[in-house]
Amino acid sequence: MFKKIAILAAAVAAFAAPTLASAEEGPLLVRVRALNLHSANKDSTGLGLTVNNKTFPEIDFSYFITPNVAAELILTYPQKHTVYSNGTEIGSLKHLPPTLTLQYHFLPTGTVRPYVGAGVNYTNFSGVHFAPAVETALHPGIKHNSWGLAWQAGMDIAIAKNTYLNLDVKKVDIQTTIYSSGAEAGKFKVNPTLASVGLGWRF
Repeated sequence: MFKKIAILAAAVAAFAAPTLASAEEGPLLVRVRALNLHSANKDSTGLGLTVNNKTFPEIDFSYFITPNVAAELILTYPQKHTVYSNGTEIGSLKHLPPTLTLQYHFLPTGTVRPYVGAGVNYTNFSGVHFAPAVETALHPGIKHNSWGLAWQAGMDIAIAKNTYLNLDVKKVDIQTTIYSSGAEAGKFKVNPTLASVGLGWRF
């Protein structure tokens, strides 16, 4: 799906008017995107832990420090995931993952503007619930905060004056420690790949 969107975006860019890229622009770029989260689901507890993949909206703000360098803050609301053990539902949790990256934009005045970025993610886990049988057997708990690195690559494609189609892919380090009766049982790494498409407006 994302590949098909990228091909379509390239076709749109090929027919975009050259004057679009030369329109006067401010330093702030605001984007609204649909984001698909695909979890790596790496578990060292031996319980076969996984969470579901999902698609949800996000908003981000990029401030251009120079024509080529921008700082991007990615925000969304807490996302609820179902937790499984070897394919059986055992509970749920929410996570809020704001991410800050520093980007380099290769063609800041072009119609097609590719970029790469790297930064840091902070994730807060909340609303953790386990099935009564799991609570009785394991007395489970998790660490509620996670810090990790984030990498991204994407492009903005001019489609109207100061308006852009955006394609973006990120890889983010998100993990938590799992506890049983207060003792550490292992690590669960979400480490998602985030693919998104959306619209941006430059101010």
